[in-house]
Amino acid sequence: MQKVFGITGWKNSGKTSLVVKLIKTLSYRGYKVSTLKHAHHHFDIDKPGTDSYQHRDAGAREVLIASGNRWALMHELIAEQETDMDNLLARMAPVDLVIIEGYKLGKHPKLQVIRGANNTDTLPESASNLVAVVSDTDINAEDYGCDGPLFSLDDVDGVADFIIEHCQLTPSIAVTKEP
Repeated sequence: MQKVFGITGWKNSGKTSLVVKLIKTLSYRGYKVSTLKHAHHHFDIDKPGTDSYQHRDAGAREVLIASGNRWALMHELIAEQETDMDNLLARMAPVDLVIIEGYKLGKHPKLQVIRGANNTDTLPESASNLVAVVSDTDINAEDYGCDGPLFSLDDVDGVADFIIEHCQLTPSIAVTKEP
């Protein structure tokens, strides 16, 4: 099973910005990192007019498009329920860490990002395994159902150190570039 750590919070809290900084920092430190992003809205990574779009539009259940630089698999959920996080993780190649953005209610360890100017609500009671809080304002992590540390939103190194320790990560590649 992949080692995973979640970054969650409400809309416009800074989740994606933090994830991008963590990917750069952890990669620089020699960790292989992948991400799994949950979207609550309809999204499409394909554009009308492309060959792969036409394949999907014609009814293909899966379309895999590949080149010398990358490949992408699109799976259409036609009259199917949303695939759960564990099944999605099982499709991913092994890495040192998968950072999961979203999935508030997942059982994986996660931190909540709170931006004072936006939504500062706590996560739903059904959310579990909140192990840290990141914020741009002075708050009490315990008020958010977390007995773990509170990090400043700009303390990316501190958050990375915490994730490495919490997940007991060991780097698998040599440092190749600066963050």
